[in-house]
Parts: sequence; structure tokens; C-alpha cells
Amino acid sequence: MTMLDDRTTAATWPTAYPQGYAVVDVETTGLARDDRIVSAAVYRLDARGEVEDHWYTLVNPERDPGPVWIHGLTSDVLEGAPLFPEIAEEFSARLDGRVLVAHNAMFDWQMIAREYARAERTAPVRQRLCTIALSKELSLPLPNHKLESLAAHFGVVQQRAHNALDDARVLAEAFRPSLRAAAERGVRLPLLECRPLTEWASSPARPPAGSAYRAGGWRPSRKRPACPYPNPGRYETDKPLKQGMRVAFSGDTSVDRELLEDRTVEAGLHVATSVSRLTSLLVTNDPDAGTSKAVKAKAFGTPVVDEAAYAHLLRDVAPADG
Repeated sequence: MTMLDDRTTAATWPTAYPQGYAVVDVETTGLARDDRIVSAAVYRLDARGEVEDHWYTLVNPERDPGPVWIHGLTSDVLEGAPLFPEIAEEFSARLDGRVLVAHNAMFDWQMIAREYARAERTAPVRQRLCTIALSKELSLPLPNHKLESLAAHFGVVQQRAHNALDDARVLAEAFRPSLRAAAERGVRLPLLECRPLTEWASSPARPPAGSAYRAGGWRPSRKRPACPYPNPGRYETDKPLKQGMRVAFSGDTSVDRELLEDRTVEAGLHVATSVSRLTSLLVTNDPDAGTSKAVKAKAFGTPVVDEAAYAHLLRDVAPADG
């Protein structure tokens, strides 16, 4: 037997595992800090991954819907949809007391947290689980980490890719055997903390309609002012960070990525968008993820720390030389 089946007794199920899950998918107007949710779906699962119920809603983003060619939701379709504050209570009821599960959970959590912050509310989520990270923990033989590959591995048929309800259904069906395989093998679930977003501030005005998106790509990342300090070189263990150091980030983080980068800039450090021989430090919670940044850091011998260690280092950054 390779998977736990319905005959599995309570005594064989890991007691440390969560008691319930909310499998979530959101479709959005884009990938940036000021983008909005246009649809959301939640499948509630019990402790063993069995579906309890599901819920779906459109959301009026109060702006251009963005990549219609991906999610298929036009302005006309979304015009009469409820605003996020109007569905926040029902969304909360679906999430409350459960671990949020998503494919690339950092993205879904950040979009959800921002919407709640705009609505001056807090999402009732304390932990999240990324199914990409779980598939790595299980060493699943996937050609890549797309949802369609995970679905194909477990024989789940995808009917409408990038439809929030169908994507959530597919993920729920693929998560159940993943969860049972993890329980059978005693695998630690890759749970991360979900910290409520309390430092929300609206971004600057958006570019004119039609200029932000193009088929096959997204607008560039938010530009930051150049770091005023020279690069003092690599971070050394047991020494403080020094102003001017080049810091790169990779993978999922508990703190909203842009807030983490803002704090980095405020401390006098340079946020690097890639890893090179000049990079002082790579911050990642999964150094073995195989991302291009992690691979380059290993090749260049770039120091690596996790998010918790980096947060501690940010408290006492040494001034730049001279």
C-alpha cells in the first residue's frame, strides 16, 4: 500500500497535523502590490483532506481587470460583482481556523492579505501550506511545478485552467493524496506563518489604461531609489549587516515580500533582483529549492540565511564605512 486509504485509523494519523484546511485559489488583475482580486474560490477540507464544501465568488476590482486572456473575466462581467469588503465576512468564515493551502501560497496569501488590509480587516489565517513545497518534501517525480503537472501526477482532470473554482477543485483533489502520502511517511508539513498585513499603503498612481499589460508579460517591478552606499562586500557569519550590502530574496516568505524589501531599503541596504558574484547575501527559507537564485548562490559561494535570521540581522545594521 503506497497511500493511506479510508481504513486508516486515527491512531496512525500524525497528531501534529492540522485539523482542517482551506484550499484557495484567487485570480487577479496582475502580480504587483497594487493589483486586485477578481475571483476567489475556497474548498474546505477536513483533517484528512476530505471535501466538506466549496465556495466561489467574483470580485469587482474597481479597475481594469488586467490579463483577460488568462482569467477570462472582462470589465462587463465584473461590473456587477460585489466589492471585496462585501465578501470579506464570508471569505473569513471559509478560512477561519484552517490552514490556507494554495499552489504558490505566498502569492495567494499576499493578495488576500492586501485585500483585507484595504478593507481595514484581518484575515483569520495563521498558517499556510504551499503545495509546491509539499511536492518537494514528498520528492514527487514532476517535470515542473505547475498545477497541471501536479494534477496529472494524481490523475486529476483539469477542466478550466485559471478559473478560480476549477483550479481550487483540482488542487483539493491533488492535495488529498499528497496529504495522505505525507502522513504515511511521517513527512513534516511545510507550514509557514501568515502574518496579518498591517502596514498597507496604496501605491502611486497606475500607468494609463492599456500600458500596464501586454500579452506574454507583466509590467516591471516597482522601481526603488539607488542605494546611496558602496557595496562593502559579502555578509560574514556572526557579524552585522553593513549599509550598502546587496541582498537578494528567493522563495516564500512569511512577511509580505514588498514590506520586507521596504525594510531592507530603509536600513540602507540594496535590494538585488538577481544573484551575482557581487551579492552580499541571499535570504531564502528553502535553500535547496533549485531556484535560479539559490543555484547561483551555491555556485558563487554567496552566504545564505533564512527569513527569521535576516529579520534579526535587520535590527542592527552597521553604518557604511567613512
